[in-house]
Amino acid sequence: MDIDGMIRQAQSSGVELVRFLYCDAGNMIRGKASHIAALDDHARHGIGLVVAMAAFSMAETLAPVPGLGPVGEVRLTPDPETFTVLPYSPREARVICDLRTLAGELWEAAPRTFLRRMEERAAEAGFTVEAAFEYEFYLARQTETGYEPWDDSVCFGSAGMDAAAPIVLEILSALVAQGFEPRQYYPELGPGQQELSVRHVPALRAADTCIAVRETVRAIAARHGAVASFAPKPFPDQAGSGMHVHLSLWHDDHNLLYDPTGELGISRLGRSFVAGILAHMPALLALTCPSVNSYSRLGPNRWSSAYPVWGPDNREACVRVPSLFGRSVAEHERSTNLEIKAVDGSANPYLALGGLIAAGLDGIERGLQPPEPFAVNPGELSAAELNARGLQPYPSTLEGVLRVFEQDQRLLDALGAQLAEVVLAVRRAECDAFAGLPPEEVALRHFARY
Repeated sequence: MDIDGMIRQAQSSGVELVRFLYCDAGNMIRGKASHIAALDDHARHGIGLVVAMAAFSMAETLAPVPGLGPVGEVRLTPDPETFTVLPYSPREARVICDLRTLAGELWEAAPRTFLRRMEERAAEAGFTVEAAFEYEFYLARQTETGYEPWDDSVCFGSAGMDAAAPIVLEILSALVAQGFEPRQYYPELGPGQQELSVRHVPALRAADTCIAVRETVRAIAARHGAVASFAPKPFPDQAGSGMHVHLSLWHDDHNLLYDPTGELGISRLGRSFVAGILAHMPALLALTCPSVNSYSRLGPNRWSSAYPVWGPDNREACVRVPSLFGRSVAEHERSTNLEIKAVDGSANPYLALGGLIAAGLDGIERGLQPPEPFAVNPGELSAAELNARGLQPYPSTLEGVLRVFEQDQRLLDALGAQLAEVVLAVRRAECDAFAGLPPEEVALRHFARY
């Protein structure tokens, strides 16, 4: 769809407001709305946005970044391919925006610009990255003291499906109405915790889909008197929520990850991609698990990954190689993918996917190969066994991760100087905002934001 088509669809659908949305480095979905009477002008020329907005944290503090203050402006410019009428609010529509300079160039401080560049680099390397997120979230009721889980269901429990059915069925119908293809749904480990997945698409569209899923889930939950939270650890005494990423590499309808003769069925190219991701962990955590709350979830024996390892169907590994479906070569090729476990719902999806692609491309460019796969839980190995393999756990705090991130020059170069500075400043501002607070208060504040 082009701009003209977007305007015609909005006008013919009875839409009164169009939300021009973007996602900032703190993973807050923000934007402005255009009234239908002004849509033609805003669609063609954008909506003004002060540059300072790029430096806001999820704690709603303005991080100190040179040049990102009250002076200067960029434009919210819509990507018409993302336009959709909201089935849960049919007089409104949503469109995902790029941020552009006044000269019309994509703004380097915008996360979506970063993912666009990484897609271009992947294309230069000869493939397209397809991705899908697994969305874990809690449904809860707000109380005078905070939040309580929607139900007391068990993992994969049918009773949990019953308790959440009115909300979940409306969510799934709304996703289909917006052109997405849900794949699975089930209650997860925590009481009131849900998980759903959507079909894989090219990386930029996967990140756009992530924004739409979060918006849809939260809006429909609210219609039922519930609160939905994608926070990594919304309840300190319950299971954390991830947002695992599944990746595959494609060229001319062939999955370049697949090689039945390769280790774990992964091609040499694919193994180099894996090696790049492992080599840049834990610096990548600044993009994939980037909140203070993330480090209440990450750790050994939490099924979230605590070491930079890979392995077959290993849900404690950073990179899991899922077992294949079907019997034919075509089915095996189609189902080959990599699951990245160390990703959660506080991650900006453009930064997370862009960082993973940058790391994987670095592994390919340097011809890296991953270490021996782990067919065991690394959390059950002794310190001596881990040392023999040269393994160290991830830092246990966001501050520790940021210290590693600022030393990873290849990742910083991929982000670009301004965006890297924004990420560091925003996340450090959040460290300051939550310093000294008890885990219950940190969880409460993240629950509301994500």
